[in-house]
Amino acid sequence: MITLEETPGRLGKWYIALPPLILVGFLAGLFFLATAGLNRLEFANQVLHASQLRQQALSDYFELIRDAQASQRDYLLTGDTQYLTPYRDAVPKLKLTLGQMQQAYGGNSSAFASVGKLRNLTEQKLGEVEATIALYQEQGAGQAIRLVRTDLGRKVMADIHRTVRELQAKETQNITDATSGWSRDLRITRWLTSAGAILNIILVLLAFRLVYQDMQRRMRQATKLRDQKHELEQLVDERTRELATLSTHLLSVAEREKAALARELHDELGGLLVASRMDLSWVEQHLPPLDSAVQQRVRRIHDNLSAGVDLKRRVVEELHPTLLDNMGLFAALRWQFKETCGSSGLKCTETYPREEPQFTPEASIAVFRVLQEAITNILKHAQAQAVDVAVDIDDETFTLRIADDGRGIAPERLKATGSHGLASMRHRVVALGGTFDLQCPPTGGLILTARIPLSRALVPQP
Repeated sequence: MITLEETPGRLGKWYIALPPLILVGFLAGLFFLATAGLNRLEFANQVLHASQLRQQALSDYFELIRDAQASQRDYLLTGDTQYLTPYRDAVPKLKLTLGQMQQAYGGNSSAFASVGKLRNLTEQKLGEVEATIALYQEQGAGQAIRLVRTDLGRKVMADIHRTVRELQAKETQNITDATSGWSRDLRITRWLTSAGAILNIILVLLAFRLVYQDMQRRMRQATKLRDQKHELEQLVDERTRELATLSTHLLSVAEREKAALARELHDELGGLLVASRMDLSWVEQHLPPLDSAVQQRVRRIHDNLSAGVDLKRRVVEELHPTLLDNMGLFAALRWQFKETCGSSGLKCTETYPREEPQFTPEASIAVFRVLQEAITNILKHAQAQAVDVAVDIDDETFTLRIADDGRGIAPERLKATGSHGLASMRHRVVALGGTFDLQCPPTGGLILTARIPLSRALVPQP
């Protein structure tokens, strides 16, 4: 007997469970790393955005200072007040821009100090411009130009330019650091993603290999089970054929023994009983007249011998009906049916074809025994009032149909192993290549139908 291993061992369980655990752990780590990388990228993006805003503010501030200085210069050269318009527009914008820069650099103490320094320098520059414009309006262009040519304005403008460049350099460095960090994080994320993809591919291939091995194992098990099933089916079929052959052989042997016993009873016992009756009759004729008591006993012997002859005849017919050999199957069926109906009081109806073909001995005795067993079951169990027997022969099939109006039979008993009578009838019919069917109609009773191919039922024609 082949035993199949259905569950993997302890090592096999770890071998199967380890790849999913590694995959889950790696995916969880990759998720956290990716989240951290995204956070760093977002922070770098915020730094870049803030730096760009501060650089833009510095550029705007420096442009406004230059516009104010250019407006002052143009006014001094032309004396036209319309050139003071850019200066007048730049003053409030400078205050607003310086306020935005102080707010933007609020978290950086050194840069915040530089912004404060720019505010002081701006006030100095704007004060110098205001003083120049006022001097021009009061004393003329010569005095105003001499004031502009002093080192005070150039020094303030140089300090403003230097401070702005320092702040821009810091912002440029911040942008460079943030960009390099962003690039580094992006590169790490790409490497991690690539490693994760490669590991996923490896794990998927490993899982595919495990699944393929499991499928192969199951296919081998299924193949072994199918082979075992096929072997068992062949063994069952072989044993069934052997049992069917043995059962058919036993039935044939039993029928031969019954026929042999019937012949012996008919020849030996029948001869003895008939000879005894003849001898008794001869003795009775040659003796002087006997008194009444002796004559009574002689008559009793005659009656017993006649009863013995009748008993011998019934036993012989039960063992092997001589009508089968002498008169044919239909005559034997009619005799059996008539004997049963006459002794039981059943209302019997029978139908036979007009002509009877020549049946084989095996088919004749099988059909007779089926009818005999069916009638016996009806008398014992059915409690029927009427029985109908019909024989039909078409081009290919011999059909025997027996119906009664009794109480029928439970469906679970139709193929019960304990129903030896039904099993015997079914086996006799199947052994001749026929079919045996039982039906319980809704109106009650039981219908038995036996069909036998004519090729197995009739004697072959020369």
